[in-house]
Amino acid sequence: MTALPHIQYFLGANSPTGFYSLYDHLLPPERARAIYILKGGPGCGKSTLMGKVGAWAQEAGMEPEYILCSGDPDSLDAVVLPERGAAIVDGTAPHVVEPKYPGAVERYVNMGDCYDKGALWSVRQEIMSCMSGYKGCYQRAYRCLGAAAEVMEDQRSTLLTDELSQKLAKRARGILSREIPRQKAELPGRVTLRFLGAVTHRGPICLYDTALAQCGRVYALTDSFGLAHELLIHLLTGAVAAGCDVVACPDPMAPDRLAHLLLPQLELAFLTSPASLPLPGQPARHIRLDGAADSELLRRSRPRLRFAKKVSAALMEEAVVSLAQAKSMHDDLEAIYNPHVDFSLVDNLAQDIWNEILTF
Repeated sequence: MTALPHIQYFLGANSPTGFYSLYDHLLPPERARAIYILKGGPGCGKSTLMGKVGAWAQEAGMEPEYILCSGDPDSLDAVVLPERGAAIVDGTAPHVVEPKYPGAVERYVNMGDCYDKGALWSVRQEIMSCMSGYKGCYQRAYRCLGAAAEVMEDQRSTLLTDELSQKLAKRARGILSREIPRQKAELPGRVTLRFLGAVTHRGPICLYDTALAQCGRVYALTDSFGLAHELLIHLLTGAVAAGCDVVACPDPMAPDRLAHLLLPQLELAFLTSPASLPLPGQPARHIRLDGAADSELLRRSRPRLRFAKKVSAALMEEAVVSLAQAKSMHDDLEAIYNPHVDFSLVDNLAQDIWNEILTF
């Protein structure tokens, strides 16, 4: 697969509670001209089709947004073309996408027609064998992530006092007064939900380049204990009230909490940067959330925090091993399917979709 451009996000997360989906935030159907929902099994060319349309869009001077697969970041789960009000998305499990306005906005694309079904019947036993352990690997990964999240929450709750919450809220107000234009907004800003990071078969990753490509001014938040949300939620509320559009990025290990905020209109970003995922380059400002906690409480709790960090890291490693096993099984499955896919039909479908998008 060719190298992708800089606007990349995730809409799914391997989370402590299982697969967590933000696919209902792909592109609001009320503002869309067309959303193409691809249906089909492994290796049928869904990612290939989306990559082709995305490449054509770039050649035409558009700025596509690529949605990567959290199971395999080298594969695509969706392409969004905001200028045309169009999106193409893999609508198969686990990120099932169903139409809200079928036919009027969303259109099904049956990628299963690209299979040589007769040839696949002859290798059905191999297919069944590959599929048998695939779900089990994900289930084990989710159990490990769930256990790691419990340990991480113990760290967070140990340090998150009322005094710390008030301190971070005050810090947020200071940042808002300095960075957000002081004007009365006629309408609140829009919030777009995207994951900037994911727990993958290669380990935890964060697509910092996406943020840096859109935002030249970055606040780096050093956060080892899950405290960033307490600052970011106030920044989000203030920015939206001021009429700024915001890309809000939840934490894949705690999707109900924020990990990053992007304000592309202001070329401003707030990026959480743990020691395990350092932010490249030199940020405009550095906020050390670890140092905001009560120093005496931190001193007393250090042995407990050190133990929790070690245990959660070991559980994360086990989860990644299971995700890598699932990825290997999926690769084996695609290797069985690929020789029995007519990729000329995939090319034709891609061309038909692209030609239709050009008419919008």
